[in-house]
Amino acid sequence: MFAVAEFSGKQYMVEEGTVVRTFSIDEEAGGTFTCDKVLLVKDDDDIKIGRPYVEGAKITFEVLKHAKSKKITVFKFKAKNNYKRTHGHRDHLTYLKCTEIEE
Repeated sequence: MFAVAEFSGKQYMVEEGTVVRTFSIDEEAGGTFTCDKVLLVKDDDDIKIGRPYVEGAKITFEVLKHAKSKKITVFKFKAKNNYKRTHGHRDHLTYLKCTEIEE
C-alpha cells in the first residue's frame, strides 16, 4: 500500500516504513504528525484518487529528528564597481517516518 500526501508545500509518495526528509515541522522529536491532505491511496488492486483530497484518508508519521541541511554559499558580485557580498544559508529539516496509512 502506498499513498501520495501533501504537506510543507510539497507532495510525497510514501509507504509504511518510508523515511521522508521535509522542511521544518513544528512537532517535537519522538512525537507524531498526521496529514489529512492525501491525494491518492493505492491498496493492492484498489486505487482511490482525491478531488482534490481523498475523504477520510490520513497518514500518520513519527517525527524522528530535526536537523539542518548542508550550508550553501551565496556570493554577489558586480564587475568594475568593487561590490562583493557573501552569505550562507541552511534549511531547517525534519525527518519523518510513515507509520500508518488509513483509507
